[in-house]
Amino acid sequence: MKSFLAFLVALGIIVTLSDAHCFSKLNKPGMNVEGCILDGKLYPFGETTRTENCYRCSCSSHAMSCCSLFHTPVGYDKENCKVIFNKTSCDYDVVQKSDPSKECFVHSRIG
Repeated sequence: MKSFLAFLVALGIIVTLSDAHCFSKLNKPGMNVEGCILDGKLYPFGETTRTENCYRCSCSSHAMSCCSLFHTPVGYDKENCKVIFNKTSCDYDVVQKSDPSKECFVHSRIG
């Protein structure tokens, strides 16, 4: 029972600390009756989709609401490693500057 309680506390802390970058774009009344427009692309009302810029967006009659699918690495060896955004996985790869085929250990990320 104690381990289950510890698990719930840890899960609560993780959920609290994970803060995805989110934004909303309000729809102008009467401007578009087919859906939401974001970056020149039309998304039908009720649709939830992943955009080319790695955001999960949902379109309603009032707004387009989007949240990032990635977390930015902040705790890593900045002297020996570099960060590269991978659009395929919608995540940042942290690799060695001297040999980009080798990954670096990341201590923490922010959303």
